[in-house]
Amino acid sequence: MSRYHEMKHRAVTVLQRHVANPLSSRMPWQILLETTGRTSGRPRRTPVGGARVGQEFWLVSEYGTKSQYVRNILADPRVRVRIKGTWHTGTAHPLPDDDPRARLRSLPTGNSAVVRLVGTDLLTVRVDLDG
Repeated sequence: MSRYHEMKHRAVTVLQRHVANPLSSRMPWQILLETTGRTSGRPRRTPVGGARVGQEFWLVSEYGTKSQYVRNILADPRVRVRIKGTWHTGTAHPLPDDDPRARLRSLPTGNSAVVRLVGTDLLTVRVDLDG
């Protein structure tokens, strides 16, 4: 990762962690991804953008395997996703062979624009939702 991308990642991560995420996760319409902390074992909730398609939920991580929630998924793929106020359980699958830029074109426009703007290492994630 270039020095510019590293600095960008740090700045955006601090802003997300301390300002954007605490505010947006309180919004009832915000989609939340809940993973299990790989060290603590505690639930970790992250506001995400994406779309449900049938029994799948699709999203694109801005920082690939540097994202804490992706690292948690790699340690334990069982997750929960809050969509329109309802929690769904499922299994998350990072898809390094999927084209994340093409995937973003099929997801909600606003979030996709932000992911393209701040992202440095895009990674598609599919969550297979249970029943």
